[in-house]
Formats: sequence, structure tokens, C-alpha cells
Amino acid sequence: MKDYWDKVLHFAKTTANKVGNELQADFGQVRPQEKPDGTLITQSDKWSDEEVQKAIAEAFPDHGILSEEGERIFPESEWCWVVDPLDGTTNFARRIPLWAVSLALLYKGTPVFGYVHVPPLGQSFYGFWYGDTGLSGPRGAFMNNRLVRGSTDSLTRNHFFSFCSRSIHKAANPFPCKIRMFGVATYNLLTVASGCTLGAVEATPKIWDIAAVYPIIRAAGSVWVSLEQNEIFPLTVGQDYADRPFPTLVVARPEMVPIFKPMLESLGTS
Repeated sequence: MKDYWDKVLHFAKTTANKVGNELQADFGQVRPQEKPDGTLITQSDKWSDEEVQKAIAEAFPDHGILSEEGERIFPESEWCWVVDPLDGTTNFARRIPLWAVSLALLYKGTPVFGYVHVPPLGQSFYGFWYGDTGLSGPRGAFMNNRLVRGSTDSLTRNHFFSFCSRSIHKAANPFPCKIRMFGVATYNLLTVASGCTLGAVEATPKIWDIAAVYPIIRAAGSVWVSLEQNEIFPLTVGQDYADRPFPTLVVARPEMVPIFKPMLESLGTS
């Protein structure tokens, strides 16, 4: 399947980078509107979503699409793309230079490839991970084409842990390491895969916030912990994922799970 995965990577890189670069012209220049769930949306989100969906339909006409701004019911297609056309809309609209374009490819409901482009930082992350899908191909997690791994450092007060705005109230005082908050779900979790933080948590991410990050995290050797009883993947055909949150903890190594998980387990029931 080498040719197939080469095509997938080339497509994701070309599409996300093209859309992201064009979004740079709108950065901080658009007026946001509030959606029913209280989050913001801009014309840039809608434009980006349309561009990515058109590109997928042309390059992979037999693949399904699940998107934050489009179809939210998981299709029967064996292969399906999950799209977040602009992760970090609030940052984007308020002129904070941290936001991303995110693409995930799922096979039978499980993410096997993810690509996240962060235009303001000039960073692009991608990774291949196949789990028990039976697929094979290239492996590893990468940032700007360089292999990345989760940190092997021991926990100290001078290391970082990243929270989201809906989980920060759970931070213990004192917390065992320094706290950071980025306002972009994909980038928040990817700081663990790239070795910048020892852990990160998202209290209410939607499927488009996490699908592309999941294979990158796993390929980087980091640990993904669902804070709910049920596992996230594989997704269910016919399920509406519009309002379904997936509280998630990510840590650099298995031995850090018992350190951080007890502090954050209640997010799965909040």
C-alpha cells in the first residue's frame, strides 16, 4: 500500500497547507458569530470546510467525510475523512496567532493517519498508526518531516502540563508541574507527542478535535486515556457526532497515567 499512503500524505499536506496559507490573509480580519453550542464560527471556517471537502471528493471520491461544519453523521464508507477546517476559531478571530487545519483518515471507524497544519507557527504534524485494523504501511509521528517522540524526562515542577479552558478548574494547587493553556485542542494534545509537555487534557473535545491527533499521539509512543468508560474508536456508523464530547487525557509515558488520571477522572462525568 505504499503508493496509497504516499498519495494520502501528499494530499493531506497539499490541501491543509494550501487552505492554511490562504486563511492567513483572513487572520484577525473576520467577524465571528456564535453557534448554538456557544462556540464561534467565521466565514473562514465555512470557506475552509468547503475547500477541503471539494478536494477530498476529487481525490478520493469513494471516501466518506465527517466535518465540524458539514456532515456530522458517521457514514458507512470503509474509509472516511474527519475534518476540522479551522481549529482555534476564537484565537483566529481575536488575533492570537495559534490555530490549525486538521485532517484525519479513518479505516472502519479508527483513525490510521492524521495531519495537522499550524500556519502561524510554520509547523505541520502527521503520523501513521494502524492498531488492530490489519493495515500496514509507514509508521511514526513527525513534525516538519522530523520524527518526534513523547518526552522521556522525569516529572519535575519545571515541566509542563497543558489544560483546556473547561478543565483548568480541576488543576490541583500546587500542581506537580507548570500549567499551560493554548486554546487549540489539536495543538494542546500535540505538545505531548512532540515532547514539549508531559501531559495534556481536553474536557469536551468533539471528534473533529481529536481524530487527526489520535494516530499521531499513538505513533509518537505517548498514551491516550479516555476519561469515560467507553473507548472512543471505532466510531459507529449512523451515529450523530455533532454534540458528542470525548474527555481525553494524553501523557508522555504509561507510568504517568496513575499520576495525572486521578486528578482528572471527574471530567468524564462532568
